[in-house]
Amino acid sequence: MHIGIQEQDPDTTYIIQAVDKRNTPSRTLDDIVNEIEGLARAISLDVVQTRITPFSTISAKIFFGKGTCENIRQEVEELKPSIVIVNATLSPIQQRNLEEEWNVKVIDRTALILEIFGERAQTKEGRLQVELAAQEYQKSRLVRSWTHLERQRGGAGFMGGPGERQIEIDRRLISKRITRLKRELQEVLKTRDLGRQSRDRVPFPIISLVGYTNAGKSTLFNKITKAEVFAEDLLFATLDPTMRKIMLPQNQEAILADTVGFIADLPTHLVAAFRATLEQITTAHVILHVIDASRHDYMAQKQDVIKILQDLKVDYEQDERIIEVYNKTDLLDADTRADFERDCKYSSIPRIMISAHKGQGIDELLAHVNEITASKHKEVQYILDITDGKALSWLYAHGDITQREDSQTHVKVSIRLDSANQHKFEDLFKYKPL
Repeated sequence: MHIGIQEQDPDTTYIIQAVDKRNTPSRTLDDIVNEIEGLARAISLDVVQTRITPFSTISAKIFFGKGTCENIRQEVEELKPSIVIVNATLSPIQQRNLEEEWNVKVIDRTALILEIFGERAQTKEGRLQVELAAQEYQKSRLVRSWTHLERQRGGAGFMGGPGERQIEIDRRLISKRITRLKRELQEVLKTRDLGRQSRDRVPFPIISLVGYTNAGKSTLFNKITKAEVFAEDLLFATLDPTMRKIMLPQNQEAILADTVGFIADLPTHLVAAFRATLEQITTAHVILHVIDASRHDYMAQKQDVIKILQDLKVDYEQDERIIEVYNKTDLLDADTRADFERDCKYSSIPRIMISAHKGQGIDELLAHVNEITASKHKEVQYILDITDGKALSWLYAHGDITQREDSQTHVKVSIRLDSANQHKFEDLFKYKPL
């Protein structure tokens, strides 16, 4: 069956928000709907209507009941969207049957997020990871699909384009492609690991930004680094990891890493494909969990991030590297702000209130980061030649001198240094610690 695409606006979507009456969601229905509509807008789709559809049982063939399916078909015929998004997980059979029932392309939440990632990925690694996830997802679909392997647009290829024909997908071709993608990705990861090893030899502390998508990580990254990373009020505005060198208080150099935003019900295909990238978080010296404090559902978003971190074996409550960064606090009213300030004082996990947009609280945040990185320094002693001002200046610039004793020929210093700077100093100036 072919879709009459010429009668449809290629940029419109009709969203079906499936609501399971058997479970109580952690978010309000309005928040869930706003998020799925935001995901659709993230790839420039115009939402013509969102339908709330409760269910208590799932049909193995069409997901919804027959009466509901018929009502939706009538609305689809009237609205003529180019695509229907079902905010749920559809089986291959359900997807195919709904396409035939409604005579329109149908995608589920997983396919939509993969589509967004496909458009956002810029680096080779990012593109390979997204395509691998898309191919793994596609492999699980039926052999007939509304898409083709050689896509002509951005995205992951689930939405296709005007005039596309329904074709038979060769499963062996997909399997070969998956094998090739894994091999290419392995090469890219190997190169990145070499880069990480070289940083470890330098090694500046790595500060990793994590958080729910659109929490303001990229805005904070730009404010600290004075970079121009794409930062818009869009879900998944940043996909590819970005790193910049920064200077902490006391002239401590560090690397700040921005990462892909998390989201509720992140598709398992994406978690698997991006695991190597996400696992970089686990090696960071400091983890800044950026939270949008202006949202009334910030706690639900926070819990979604914690769940993913725990899946990465980060013991959130016990990990001393974590700082909770409550962003957009300039948007809070006085009473709410006072509540946050009180909670920050009594929290077992360090909490800092900031406004990345206005630059408020950034100095306090960096000072706290510096405390964590400095706590990992060890104290060593050197005896320097009194005429070696260059070596002494270097130590003042890169460490925290706790004691100094001058004689006519030498300077004895006690200094707190991280292992990287200790090795660097000894290589540069040929001194040995006492």
